Amino acid sequence: MATREHMHRGRRSEGLISPRVGNILFNGLVYVIILSGAFVLMVPFAWMVSTSLKLPGDVFDWPPKWLPDPVVWRNYPQAWSYLPFNTFLKNTLIITAFGVFGQTLTSSLVGYSFARLRWIGRDVLFVVVLATMMLPFHVTMIPVFAIWKTLGFVDTFVPLIAPAFFGGGAFNIFLMRQFFMTIPLELDDAAKIDGCNIIAIYWRIIMPLSKAVVGTVAIFSFLGNWNDFLGPLIYLNSTQKYTLALGLQLFRGQYNTQWALLMAASVIVMMPVLVIYFLAQRYFVQGIVFTGIKG
Repeated sequence: MATREHMHRGRRSEGLISPRVGNILFNGLVYVIILSGAFVLMVPFAWMVSTSLKLPGDVFDWPPKWLPDPVVWRNYPQAWSYLPFNTFLKNTLIITAFGVFGQTLTSSLVGYSFARLRWIGRDVLFVVVLATMMLPFHVTMIPVFAIWKTLGFVDTFVPLIAPAFFGGGAFNIFLMRQFFMTIPLELDDAAKIDGCNIIAIYWRIIMPLSKAVVGTVAIFSFLGNWNDFLGPLIYLNSTQKYTLALGLQLFRGQYNTQWALLMAASVIVMMPVLVIYFLAQRYFVQGIVFTGIKG
């Protein structure tokens, strides 16, 4: 009897320990995979930083040196003064600021209409809006360029700013609509009883409760406008109107490329993106998570 009880207790204790050990092993495997992926993704960034601190003759050394010797810090101020990057920065800030404001505002308005208002053809039109996401930008690139050229806006910031105020993009509309649908409709009814109209409900009720998705859309918009290369390449011809993304390409000449200076300038251009992402990471994660709860 004692032996049977001992065996029974042993099996029971084994059953209690096994799931815990299994969870530990599973979590450990997940962390290993995540860290491995993060390491692979960090290799190009680390090489870019390493190259930005090297002498021009050390860039193509073999075997490659990850730690530059000597460390050439002067590459950073030299890279910034090598070209009119202050002008490029001003142009980029103008385009990015208007782009973020326009896309966030208009996508929230359109998303609010799709999520909270009832009108004929709403769901059908929403499907049509989502369908536009399957149409690559390159397909409409030439017709849209022809339109802006006919209107006389080539070599201006208008083609890069104006589209942000016409809906804000299908993906941003989708995020806004999905998040707005998680907010109880009873709040709208209570606001109507208090005398609020549609615009007041949007501004006083919906938007204060939607900081997460607004932050997410703002981050996506900032990244898209700050790093945009193809749009400025198509519409901007004057060097004084170039953005930072176009300015980086000026380091690559026909016969020579200043790789160390190019990498230094690239690190400088990338820093605002990293800073804003880490500062707004909480809103970014919340916005992505909550937009998939309902709808």
